[in-house]
Amino acid sequence: MSILITPQTKILIQGITGDFGGRHAKLSLDYGTQVVAGVTPGKGGQFFEHGAHKVPIFNSVAEAKAATGATVAVVYVPPPFAGDAILEGVDAGLDLVVAITEGIPIKDMIRVKRAITGKKTRLIGPNCPGLVTPGTGEGSKGGCRIGIAPGYIHKKGHVGVVSRSGTLTYEAVYQLTSKGIGQSTAVGIGGDPVNGTSHLDVIKLFNEDPDTHGIILIGEIGGNAEVEAARWIKANCKKPVAGFIAGATAPAGRRMGHAGAIVGGAEDTAAAKIAVFKECGIEVAATPSDMADALLRAAQALGVKLA
Repeated sequence: MSILITPQTKILIQGITGDFGGRHAKLSLDYGTQVVAGVTPGKGGQFFEHGAHKVPIFNSVAEAKAATGATVAVVYVPPPFAGDAILEGVDAGLDLVVAITEGIPIKDMIRVKRAITGKKTRLIGPNCPGLVTPGTGEGSKGGCRIGIAPGYIHKKGHVGVVSRSGTLTYEAVYQLTSKGIGQSTAVGIGGDPVNGTSHLDVIKLFNEDPDTHGIILIGEIGGNAEVEAARWIKANCKKPVAGFIAGATAPAGRRMGHAGAIVGGAEDTAAAKIAVFKECGIEVAATPSDMADALLRAAQALGVKLA
């Protein structure tokens, strides 16, 4: 099991003919991801070719979905057009849209946020690394890689990872894999102020997944999303959880580069978030290099096997 995506999930790529989208389409195909369609307006009828793969390109998401049965879109479209690209996936009734694009205007994302309210489509991102459900092959191939995360650092297993930061997601995954501990799914939710999926949303999914036995939650100074998730964990989650908050050594008043960390309050500092984590029974990693070990400590305390 996993959350949101499986190795069988059919993916369409918006912006597959661009340099960035094309590069990551190739990496996802190499990983074994079921990339069944590309979407670039005006290039319908062409093909995206890579090795033995020949991916059909369509003019719209609706056409691609109807022809291929794709249920998930990943957006590599430039910022001025990315908001409309997300809405195209929503209008087509996809299950999930993953927006990798950084720098989408906030006014566009407010429009998107309003439009997806009450709809079946879940949005992850924007400005996120995407998500990976590892496979069982060499370098975890045979899984589903959506976005820009390096697939080879993953290992199929039972730990869920959720983070704002792409780099810290990769660090946590690599540490776990190096210790022989696999992941159910790793999710980078992105750092923009208006996004589709929160820490808490993902924590709830991991909590409901019987194949996820432990969770690593990675946050940053600024905002209160991590505090909200921690308090829900205390009240509802019986699985071992480890947490890390980036920015503990930042000068007072400093904000992370992620725009989502700008708006703060009484609980937006690293010290405040760490205190809440401890209060809520989350094992805190003192440094990034301690994330996997922190989860092992939490699992041992509860008698849970992760590997």
